[in-house]
Amino acid sequence: MKRNELINRIDTEAIWDVIIIGGGATGLGAAVEAVTRGYKTLLLEQYDYTIGTSSRSTKLVHGGVRYLAQGDIFLVLEALKERGLLLKNAPHLVTNQSFLIPSYTWWYKPFYTIGLTFYDLLSGRLRFGKSVPYSRKKTLKKIPTLEKSKLNGSVLYHDGQFDDARLGINLVQTFIENGGTALNYMKVKDFVKENGKISGVVAKDAETGKIYNIKSKVVLNATGVFVDKILKKDNPNAHKIVRPSQGVHIVIDKKFLQSDYALMIPKTSDGRVLFAVPWHNRVILGTTDVPKDKPVIEPEVTDDEIDFILETASRYLDKNPTRADIKSVFAGLRPLAAPKKGANGKTKEISRKHKIITSDSGLVSIIGGKWTTYREMGEDAVDKLVTIAELPKKKSVTKKLHIHGYKKNMNHSNPLYYYGSDLEGIETLIKEKPELGEWLNEELHINKAQVVWAVRHEFARNVEDVLSRRTRTLILDAKESIKLAPEVAEIMAKELKLDKKWEDDQVQKYNKLAIKYLIN
Repeated sequence: MKRNELINRIDTEAIWDVIIIGGGATGLGAAVEAVTRGYKTLLLEQYDYTIGTSSRSTKLVHGGVRYLAQGDIFLVLEALKERGLLLKNAPHLVTNQSFLIPSYTWWYKPFYTIGLTFYDLLSGRLRFGKSVPYSRKKTLKKIPTLEKSKLNGSVLYHDGQFDDARLGINLVQTFIENGGTALNYMKVKDFVKENGKISGVVAKDAETGKIYNIKSKVVLNATGVFVDKILKKDNPNAHKIVRPSQGVHIVIDKKFLQSDYALMIPKTSDGRVLFAVPWHNRVILGTTDVPKDKPVIEPEVTDDEIDFILETASRYLDKNPTRADIKSVFAGLRPLAAPKKGANGKTKEISRKHKIITSDSGLVSIIGGKWTTYREMGEDAVDKLVTIAELPKKKSVTKKLHIHGYKKNMNHSNPLYYYGSDLEGIETLIKEKPELGEWLNEELHINKAQVVWAVRHEFARNVEDVLSRRTRTLILDAKESIKLAPEVAEIMAKELKLDKKWEDDQVQKYNKLAIKYLIN
């Protein structure tokens, strides 16, 4: 589906059942939920899909061991159920990841073995694997780079791993294939109201500058940390309901872990957990939890956050990573629900449970939650939209809905396995034009065909879309991504029928962005 064809639907549709503002995990989950129930649904995203928090996670589909320790059993149950459903519905993207919790004190192994056995029981039939204690010898066999002094073993447990931005674009494709209309780079500027009630939105196409007045029976504000900005458009006196919390990750070479097992450090000096997770032949270290006053699309990483992650990791790894070893650093802002008694609570203690709020105008807003529970969040949000707009009630079908790209038993030795069933399409492109099979970077497994595919089938509109989210080059190796930008821009310009000036502007913009992912 071409962008201009999708835009034409705005002009031809007199009134939508549902308009969703925001193309992150929450908005996409609600969009798929709404359209598969048969509601005419339009999703508008002012930037690119998953550009913010939804592409900057720890890449885990998990129940949340930390929430279990906090006693939030309901949240863990919810997340474990959704984790299992996501593995079934997107097996090309979600994999079973083994984790080790290292034990350096006598009570760690029995304590975490008992806790994680309970975690397994809560998973029921959707369990990923059994948690068991490991000896020191077996622990070091699995992760040979662990700090060996005083190590007496570990506890094995299982959770899920995925590619967040890839799931996001697959949800866009799923939504459109089921009759939905989604547009990135389409900013909601204002609301249309009748008798004080929202009856639509005013949106601007970032590419053409054209303004659209779009009518709808109900509107969902699913803009993550920007929820309050949308609330202010509706009501300038609206109270803030979001407390942004910054999570930082750094990416280093896999030599620091030398394992397919992930490491989970259950309690850092700030009371959080820290992960070292193998991902796309790199290791992701993170994360932090630092309250922020204002939401921004590109959060600034502080030296303190980087030093905290490196220092914590160094306590558990025998080869200490340094700033010079960092391939990329990225940050996201969690849209946590602000505490009722003001915003003074520690963000790590704020529940990750989502909340749905309805304004006097009929605007529905959703905050909180996490990627793992995106489907259930979408289901809850649409239930509320149906009530507000008095839409005909229909049952949810998303528990068993296969996500675009669905394919079982992908060959994980193929570096492009995460395309799932779309891999055949990419291979066909290469057969038709063998030069598209050339690697832009063989180590990172980025070829020319992926760029063409991203433009033709994945709604990529600029170089950042391709290098940051359709492929994950920016967060795997920011420096290398800068080298690839000119060639990516050239391929895209040819596909989009744009000129050399567009190419040059794109490279300049991309370099300005990518430098922020590098450490000086």
